[in-house]
Amino acid sequence: MKLSNEGLKDRAVWEAKGYGLPKYDREKMVQKTMEQPTWIHFGAGNIFRAFQANVVEKMLNAGAMDTGLIVAEGYDYEIIEKYNRPCDNLSILVTLKADGSVEKNVVGAIAESCILDEENEAEIQRLRQIFRAPSLQMVSFTITEKGYKTRAYMDKVVGLLLERYRAGALPISVVSMDNCSHNGDKLREAVVAIAKEWSESGKCEAEFLGYITNPKVVAFPLTMIDKITPRPDETVKKMLISDGVDGAEPIVTTKNTYVANFVNAEETEYLVIEDLFPNGRPALEKGGLIFTDRETVDKAEKMKVCTCLNPLHTALAIFGCLFGYQTIHEEMKDADLKKLVTRLGMDEGMKVVVDPKVLSPNAFLEAVLTKRLVNPFMPDTPQRIACDTSQKLSIRFGETIKAYHKSAQLDTETLKAIPMVFAGYLRYLEGIDDAGKPFDQSPDPMLEELKTLAPEEVLKRTDVFGVDLFEDSMAERTLLLYEQMKEIGGVRKVLGTL
Repeated sequence: MKLSNEGLKDRAVWEAKGYGLPKYDREKMVQKTMEQPTWIHFGAGNIFRAFQANVVEKMLNAGAMDTGLIVAEGYDYEIIEKYNRPCDNLSILVTLKADGSVEKNVVGAIAESCILDEENEAEIQRLRQIFRAPSLQMVSFTITEKGYKTRAYMDKVVGLLLERYRAGALPISVVSMDNCSHNGDKLREAVVAIAKEWSESGKCEAEFLGYITNPKVVAFPLTMIDKITPRPDETVKKMLISDGVDGAEPIVTTKNTYVANFVNAEETEYLVIEDLFPNGRPALEKGGLIFTDRETVDKAEKMKVCTCLNPLHTALAIFGCLFGYQTIHEEMKDADLKKLVTRLGMDEGMKVVVDPKVLSPNAFLEAVLTKRLVNPFMPDTPQRIACDTSQKLSIRFGETIKAYHKSAQLDTETLKAIPMVFAGYLRYLEGIDDAGKPFDQSPDPMLEELKTLAPEEVLKRTDVFGVDLFEDSMAERTLLLYEQMKEIGGVRKVLGTL
């Protein structure tokens, strides 16, 4: 079973092993996409293959689209050279469900793969050709927030937008789909800064800046994305090899990217997009995406980050390190920790949740607690999530405390789970677990500084917590819990009182 155009011709073999296959004429789709591209995506990683490509796949199968995706990679060219092209841009998506069931589908929606390399004339000419196409509606990105700060990468992107300007100032939507706050604004800021510099220095036409900054021609929508796509899983690899799939052994590139001819992902996914598309867009709502206004995207992000997911993740990260857990799903078998995050979300956070209306906060949180955090196929670790905790506490907990302060009906005295997490964080800063053994704290830009401070001084840091914890009894109650947690076994004992 070879993942290629030729290998898929024997459909019966694949289907007998339980693989869903493309139901459309892929050759025809590829030809039309190359002639009339509508969507190019930068970042050929797992999130793209598991989410955006699969959305288009579902629409192609349903006859709701007749063009696919073009993917470009500007950081790790080996992904394209060692995976995409040898597999004819086909991919296997293995969806790992919380109930233990597995769904396997071959995704054929990627019509073409390109390398963003200005030193390769053929590659850059093809990308310029794509950007000059009047049919192109959307340029999207999953290159991480760091990518927008990488000048060499963004120079290449702006160079391609300059091609589109020179082709007739054609309209386009430039869409960040990275998991960071106000992602569209960050992408716009990076692009505009370069366009301004080029326009003022004479490197390009002065009018190019006006083109880039005209939202009726070049738009930078906000998005909120949420889907877990870990590295290729060993269990999944063995399953595919057992099925007879060739080449399922993951490749580690020289840039340390883990890539295989399959991607494994959770079933839950959300992508909320500000509906700004000057050149039109595919009807991607038919594939499950949500299009709305800017304010609603912002609310969806706040719902996720301040209440329904991120605070729970941070709480599990802190206590997971203190208890020596290695996976999040194992933590969810711990009755004390499950009670903590349930109270954190269902009770304390839900009272002040920002409701975006397009997604139900209750349904979102229910999925987090019953499908996502408990999923044994999603081997996320508390140690990974504990990275940069000092940068996360203010938005993940401080915003809830602020909302309680503003409410005439709510009192921070009723908050029990949040001070428990803060006390756990003070214990975490000691680097000694609940059994009295040292553990390696995760990377954090403020870790060494905070470790030198007395607990009272840490709690005074409004830059860490986002609020003055001494304004009410929050700091005092946190310190009391922390003192009780200091003895061996104290964290477990105190957590059991919640």
